[in-house]
Amino acid sequence: MAGDPRVQQILDRALAEVAGARSTSDLEQVRVRVLGRSGQLTTLLRSLGSIPATQRPKVGEQANRAKAELEAAIAARLEALKIEERRRTLQAERPDLTLPGRRPLPGAVHPLTRVTEEIIEVFEGLGFSVAEGPEVESDYYNFAALNFPDDHPARDMQDTFHLGPDALLRTHTSPVQIRAMKAQRPPVRIICLGKVYRRDLLDATHSPMFHQVEGLAVDRHITMADLKATLQLFAREMFGPASAVRFRPSFFPFTEPSAEFDVRCFKCGGDGACRFCKSSGWLEIGGSGMVHPNVLRNVGYDPEEVTGWAFGMGIDRITLLKYEIDDIRLFFDNDLRFLQQFAGLPGR
Repeated sequence: MAGDPRVQQILDRALAEVAGARSTSDLEQVRVRVLGRSGQLTTLLRSLGSIPATQRPKVGEQANRAKAELEAAIAARLEALKIEERRRTLQAERPDLTLPGRRPLPGAVHPLTRVTEEIIEVFEGLGFSVAEGPEVESDYYNFAALNFPDDHPARDMQDTFHLGPDALLRTHTSPVQIRAMKAQRPPVRIICLGKVYRRDLLDATHSPMFHQVEGLAVDRHITMADLKATLQLFAREMFGPASAVRFRPSFFPFTEPSAEFDVRCFKCGGDGACRFCKSSGWLEIGGSGMVHPNVLRNVGYDPEEVTGWAFGMGIDRITLLKYEIDDIRLFFDNDLRFLQQFAGLPGR
């Protein structure tokens, strides 16, 4: 019993086209035209119901053999074409060793790194040492030891990245202060720098990961006056000799009393005549205050014998202000056009 001559015709024509395909795209066109959902051989197989029942097994077997033969031929030709295309690509991209060399682009210290080093230099000159701690913290070090009540909003999932029942990404560098105080007796003078994490949406002024610096001084007879003098000196070193600091009452669970501190706008000199400070004459920098007695007790210090102050501010925020950058995302985009602007600046 003879098969269907159409099957052989489709196979012969397709095999010739496969052999003559000059690229993988040409080969794919042949496959779709013959074996695709609406392909010639596929359509023929779907039409088996229209031929006499006695011929269906023979034609079906013939069509399946043709399909298998064609798939094997396509696979073999595809492998050969890939090798040939790869060879042509390598030939086209072959470097010309006679061309003159290209001068490498000069490197530059990242602006965040630059400002971090400047901050360290200022506080090391005041006798502070740098303390570090883990970015994955426990609830105790991140909240409880810092006098956060159990119902404080900062514990909410909207603000904190929780990794487990008692593991989270630190929301500030304050846990380093707790660890440092537990490890030594007063006097303590440290700054803590590093990445912190909060559940913020990424935009021009917010990021779920940013950098923070905190300072801590604990000793006998430490006062708010010492804190103000320290931050005043920092402002002058960071933003210029005409800088001034002002304090505004605030609240933080780990300090009492607490205050926000601002720096006089170095763009308009405090006149409030520029949009840089939103016509206020002042730039918001961070928070500060006297260490809460409960925090001192939590680390084994006697608040009747020693006192201390602490401050915290965003390194990203300081960098934005210092270099008049209007989008925090530029720090993390790895755009060479942005980073090369800092290549000629003096730095450590």
